Amino acid sequence: MAHLRSSRTSGSSRTRRLALALPLGVALAATVGFAPGAATAAPADAPAGPGRAAAAPAPGKLAYVVNTRTDGRTIAAVKKAIAKADGTVVATYAKIGVIVAHSANPDFGKELRKVRGVQSAGATRTAPLTAAGTTEEGAPTFLSKDRARALQRQAASGAKDAPAQEPLEADQWDLRAIGADKAAKLNPGSGKVTVGVIDTGVDDTHPDLAPSFSAKQSANCVGGKADTSPGAWRPAKKEHYHGTHVAGEIAAARNGIGVAGVAPGVKVAGIKVADPVSELFYPESVVCAFVFAADHGIEITNNSYYVDPWLYNCKDDPDQRAIVDAVNRAQLYAQRKGTLHLASAGNSNHDLDADAIVDTTSPDDSTPVTRTIDPHTCLDVPTQLPGVVTVSATGVYQAKSYYSTYGNGVVDVAAPGGDRRYQKPTDTPSKDGGILSTMPGGEYAWLQGTSMAAPHAAGVAALLKSTHPKAGPAQLQKLLKKQADNPGCPTKPYDPDGDGKVDAVCEGGANRNGFYGYGIVDALDAVKKK
Repeated sequence: MAHLRSSRTSGSSRTRRLALALPLGVALAATVGFAPGAATAAPADAPAGPGRAAAAPAPGKLAYVVNTRTDGRTIAAVKKAIAKADGTVVATYAKIGVIVAHSANPDFGKELRKVRGVQSAGATRTAPLTAAGTTEEGAPTFLSKDRARALQRQAASGAKDAPAQEPLEADQWDLRAIGADKAAKLNPGSGKVTVGVIDTGVDDTHPDLAPSFSAKQSANCVGGKADTSPGAWRPAKKEHYHGTHVAGEIAAARNGIGVAGVAPGVKVAGIKVADPVSELFYPESVVCAFVFAADHGIEITNNSYYVDPWLYNCKDDPDQRAIVDAVNRAQLYAQRKGTLHLASAGNSNHDLDADAIVDTTSPDDSTPVTRTIDPHTCLDVPTQLPGVVTVSATGVYQAKSYYSTYGNGVVDVAAPGGDRRYQKPTDTPSKDGGILSTMPGGEYAWLQGTSMAAPHAAGVAALLKSTHPKAGPAQLQKLLKKQADNPGCPTKPYDPDGDGKVDAVCEGGANRNGFYGYGIVDALDAVKKK
């Protein structure tokens, strides 16, 4: 989801970034929806249906994706049509037939959809462009600098007894839950493998990230065109911490400084897609990110967000259909070039295999409306796109996290994302059920969310790629599922708050089910099993 996968901030202020920030952090991304007949930004020629809205986009300049055939003649003709319709081309991805354009013409999308060779076209937002979605759940809880220094000194004094332990690793219950601490002693991952963090930006100056950061594979894709100038990939503000936290979960170095990542030996790259003002993840930025990752040899991408402004994109709406088409073309292009994508499931506790879901958060860039959608036809992007590994979140006791979205046949694997309400560890110094990782400015914090689960799975995928360097995306996904450990559906009704009301229903069997998919990822098996 364009939002961080957290508590509407699948993150920070939004559940978009799939992270939920709690004391010391919890990350999740939220989803968005609306009800039939409710006002949305659909153009006048939109057909009736759940994705349809009566209102047209707000006046002002909007961004659009125009999806065409890939031959040069068609693309040239469409560019002329864009200019004729009072539009300006921002970027052209000829290999996948996607053109990013800006226009203040309220009929731009409608006019372009009539052009020969155009297969879909639509606005990527419902509010005008300004001058300037994660999956975390809640706000971060920071580790004080004094406490961090004390723990670092303590770890240094006991280094002879525990040489592989990072100073803050005692609070990383998540590493032990998937055997990542033991896996690091056998194979910390190959420096020839890079995980691209498509997110709010990565602070590569953090001492735990600098050793593993790949600047040559990093960029700023905000607006739909890649900027590779030095530092362009860094967060616009310190508050845009989501991508830095995610990067640390994947590949924080075992260097005796702070925390450790699941795959501390692999490289990590930052591809920034979050708007510097709104922190939204618009489709054109994500298209740019997938194409950039593919063209720069990135083997794995982590996507702890949903594409804004819609939590779910319904294909009966021309704008939303164009968004699905454009992002799907880009991610499939990357798959064909050898890139495996992992994405957080979301923090709304939605069942993605349900007959209907009520979405109250879309569009998130203007005024949300309530709509009822069918998750089989209205998709969470990129989570529900073909070939993308969908990751749900678990807590200390391997139960589904209370916020985690799920769905039989939709979730592929599960991974630690934290649960600071109902699954708190008793054997860590902080007793915090969130995920401790890196933050901008050399800091550390706890977050929870499916935003945190996806990078754990991405780290394990990187270990698998290190162990099986010739494996392509499809084979890596099979290996990831094969080596996961499935606890099976709970034997008792899922009621974490104990109020007597069932909060989610797990469907499926011991090998595959809606809560865990094929199981919880296993880093130790990833480096041991052939």
